[in-house]
Amino acid sequence: MRALIAQLGRFGAVGLVGVGIDVGVFNLLRLTVLSPDDLHEGPVIAKIISTSLAIVANWLGNRYWTFGNERRPHWVREAVEFLLVSLGGMLIALGCLWVSHYVLGFDSVLADNVSTNVVGLALGTAFRFTFYRLWVFGAHREGSGLHTRQQAPEPAAAPEPAPALD
Repeated sequence: MRALIAQLGRFGAVGLVGVGIDVGVFNLLRLTVLSPDDLHEGPVIAKIISTSLAIVANWLGNRYWTFGNERRPHWVREAVEFLLVSLGGMLIALGCLWVSHYVLGFDSVLADNVSTNVVGLALGTAFRFTFYRLWVFGAHREGSGLHTRQQAPEPAAAPEPAPALD
């Protein structure tokens, strides 16, 4: 249980960095070049860009720190799996933003932030942690757990030859 709590703490710290990138870039874009006043789809495009940048930062933090002991030597496969799970989390946040902004008509900056950076973030975080832990960095995966990898056994010494019989 301690290991899980420590891992959750590391995941949270990495996530806070990602949230900072995501929220900061989203609001910068949403309030400037991707304002819905200038571009109807602006908030959604801003969220795609901001989340994509956060995904890169989160992959590095989670691969080398949160799940550092479970990472696999096949980093390309791991990165693709991480990206798929992260895109799932992004779709959850985008879905929350889309429903709030375009279906319910809550189109203020505050409403966009609550829908995507509070509700969407909470749902997406639960989704990502679960799938990172069970699938991407799962201990059951072949080649996972650099810390548990067995060293090749030392070759046995050659047996001494039997004494010659006269």
